[in-house]
Order: sequence, then C-alpha cells, then structure tokens
Amino acid sequence: MPGLTDDDFGQRARQLRVDTLIRLRWLAVAGQSTALLITRFGLGFELPMFWCFLCVAMSALLNFGLRLRFPVSQRLDDVRATNILGFDILQLAALLFLTGGVVNPFSILFLAPVMISAASLPLRRTIGLLLLALACTTVLTFWHRPLPWVTGADFQLPMLYGVAIWAAISVGAAFITIYANRVAEEARLLAGALNATELVLAREQHLSQLDGLAAAAAHELGTPLATVALVVTEMARQNPPSKAFADDLRLLNQEVGRCRAILGKLASLGEDSAGPLEELSLSHLIEEIVAPHRDFGVAIAIDLGGAGPEPVCRRNPGMLYGLGNIAENALDFARERVRVRATWSHETVRIVIADDGPGVAPHVLARLGEPYVTTRGADQRDEDETGGGLGLGLFIAKTLLERSGGAMTIVNAAPPATGAQATVVWPRLSFEQGRQRRQQTIEGGGVFAAR
Repeated sequence: MPGLTDDDFGQRARQLRVDTLIRLRWLAVAGQSTALLITRFGLGFELPMFWCFLCVAMSALLNFGLRLRFPVSQRLDDVRATNILGFDILQLAALLFLTGGVVNPFSILFLAPVMISAASLPLRRTIGLLLLALACTTVLTFWHRPLPWVTGADFQLPMLYGVAIWAAISVGAAFITIYANRVAEEARLLAGALNATELVLAREQHLSQLDGLAAAAAHELGTPLATVALVVTEMARQNPPSKAFADDLRLLNQEVGRCRAILGKLASLGEDSAGPLEELSLSHLIEEIVAPHRDFGVAIAIDLGGAGPEPVCRRNPGMLYGLGNIAENALDFARERVRVRATWSHETVRIVIADDGPGVAPHVLARLGEPYVTTRGADQRDEDETGGGLGLGLFIAKTLLERSGGAMTIVNAAPPATGAQATVVWPRLSFEQGRQRRQQTIEGGGVFAAR
C-alpha cells in the first residue's frame, strides 16, 4: 500500500493534548500545595514556605501560559512535549531540594513524567527525560536541605538509605521507560493495522456501492433505451429515407446495441463469462504470476506435477495479487534463482515459492504475515521511493490468500541450503470452487435454472 504514512495510521493521535497536560499539572499544583500546608501547619514541621510556593507558582504560571498560547484541542509536537515534561522534572527537583532531597517520600513522583513520555513520545526523547530525572536524583542524593522534622529534633537518615532510594528510583524509571514504551508501541502498531484494514474495507464498501449503483442505473436506463430502439426501428420502416438519413439511423441503431451490451454487463455485476480468460489452469496461473518478473536478472525455475488432471481455477484477482506479492519478495532477496514448485493431488493444491537469499531472521520469521512486520531493514525502507516498506504487503497477501481458501506458511530452507520458502496450500475443492459453481450454473440451464 504505497504512499501511506504514519499520519494515516494514527501517529498524530499519540501526541499529547495541551488540555491533558494542563489538567495533570493543576492536579500536581493542588497536591503539592496541600502537602506543603499539611506539613507546615498540620504536622508543625519547619519549611521554607516562600521558596516552596514559588516553585509551585512556576507550574501554575506555565499552565496559564499554555492556556493562552494554545487551544485546548491542540496536540503538542514531540519537541514541545519533551520540554514541558522536562520542566516538570526540574520543578519537582527544586521542590525536593528544599524538602529533604531524595529521602523525601514524594521523590517517587520522578517516575510520573517519565511514564507519560514513555507512553506518548519516541524512545529517544523518553531516554533523554530518563537521564534528566536520574541526574536530578543523583544531585538530590548528596545535596539538599534537611528533611522537615519536629522543631529541635535532629533526624538524619544514613547515606546508604539515600543511595538505596536513588537505586530504586533509577531502576523503576528505567523499567517504566522500557515496558511502557514497548506496550504503547505495540498498541500503536495494532491501531495502525486496524486503521489500514478499515481503509481497505472502506474502499471495498465503496466499490460495492458502485456495483449497486451500476446495477440500478442499468435497470433504470433499460426502459428509455428500449424506447429509443423502438423509435429508431419505426423511423427506418417509414418511407425510404435519404441515404445520409439512412446512414444516421443505422449508426444510431448500432450505438443502441452497444448501450444494451454495456448495460447487460453492468447488470450482471461481473457474473457473466469472460471467455477463455475466465479460467486459469495451475500452469497458466503460475506463468501469469512470474511473467512480470522474468527480466530482472534472477532466474526463475518452474516445476509442475501431480496426480490426476491439472487443477483449473476461476480467475481471482486476490489470489493473483497474493501470489504475485510473495514472488516479488522472493525475487527481491534472491541471489541467483527463484524456484516455483506447484503440485497437486485429488485433495490439495500446493504452491511453493523459494529463493536462495539469506533467509529470514528467526525473531522475524515467527511473526511474518502480521501487520507491520517486515524483513526489510530501516535503510531499505528509507530508500523505498514509493513510500512502502511498512510490512503490510505480506499481511494483505496472506489475508487475500486465506480469503480464497488457502493457508500460507513461511520457513527458512534447511541447511546447507539458504533462503526462505513460502508455501500456500488449498483444498482442491476450494481452489476450483468458483469454476465448479460456474459449471453447475451452465449445466443447470442458466443462472435462474441453477437457482
């Protein structure tokens, strides 16, 4: 599906909304203010209230600035979102510096901006915020004001405890970065695949609607076209017209016949016979798949054989596309040769497409056929001028082949051979299903007799 970009598959939906960040920051402002007031006036602990509330006020001012600068529905780009989350880390670090450093129980809140970033920003930006949080945690482990405590009492926690808190926050932040980012990435890819499927289904629905409109148009135009044909016939039966007028009537009658033929095709919705090209033997099917790829410097060998008569199927565009996509992938990775082997029995039809390339990496092999799983590296995807390389080709090919009744598997060749081989197997009844239905219709005396 060339030409599709990340925006087509919901990449923009991952970006943080300004309204969401503002609401979360107001919640943080309220929580920080409440904690300061309870600590000072509820517990009676001494705090540098002016400097603490100055830090809280900076968050509030940022909220006002964001509200004035952006509409509530605005989604921030990655740079702005990273800068705002970085500010939150620095603001929390300043507040913790005034209230005991890393041994302050609220130091666990360093994980919040990192988690938000891991769920919504690219990994490299999340790693940058993670390093900023770890740097602030390290500084606060060794330099900070005393932890607020009862007036006159000297409460000092051992340095080992502070280092343990630092280690816990570091490990927790690193785990959240990896885990949340991975889960969010899988969710994004799944959403993208669903969006791609919805796009394909929408196009198919549009085509189905056009088929219905075509049938309706054929039905509605049939009556006026019959009237035109009748008028032309009556005019031709009148007094012998002049030669020029007779030629015009003859041409008009021919065009009416053409219109009737066109409307007949529209009304049939593609169920009428396409002549000798309507059906394909297995050998012709293979030849039609590989013919466009014979002039690309890779030898293509075809082996055919089986028990009984050669299978014959009805022309299926989905089957042709699916097999053609597999053959194209094989030629892309082959060094010298691609071998296509087709065999059949009374029960099954099997097509194997094998190349002599490097094969498929084991961690990719088990997931081939899923959306957004591709054997191409990032450099190959970047060089693809058509915008493809999204990993949807095999996904669509597998879906279309399964719709035709086949089952596809991909494995690496057994050593010492190299390369990968894709195998598609149909029950013979499924492979010949369309043709058998058509034969039954013809033998029954037409469509209405068959029904």
